Amino acid sequence: QVQLVESGGGLVQTGGSLRLSCVASGSIFSIDTMAWYRQAPDKGTQRELVAAITVRGDTTYADSVQGRFTISRDNAKNTVYLQMNELKPADTGVYYCSADIYVVGVSKSANYWGQGTQVTVSS
Repeated sequence: QVQLVESGGGLVQTGGSLRLSCVASGSIFSIDTMAWYRQAPDKGTQRELVAAITVRGDTTYADSVQGRFTISRDNAKNTVYLQMNELKPADTGVYYCSADIYVVGVSKSANYWGQGTQVTVSS
């Protein structure tokens, strides 16, 4: 019914940049908070919140990415972005998009996840 698809991951050297995108599609009435999480290779299945953005544009960042990453969204396109600059090897992991979505005909929002996109930062 609802699908989130991430793109933009890849291999980059330390100090480089990447821009991730996540598009939500399906029977969407509206989208509340959208966020990016990452799962580091040495953290098992634990996912860390990287950044989040509300529908009004209020943002939250993990301390480890503050000042280097920027989250933004295009509400007309149901899309959230993550601009990642000054990348470090510690930023390596699978990045997942998450969104709180109101499906058409349903009064309560539900949390949806994408399939993830790999980001690898080489030293």
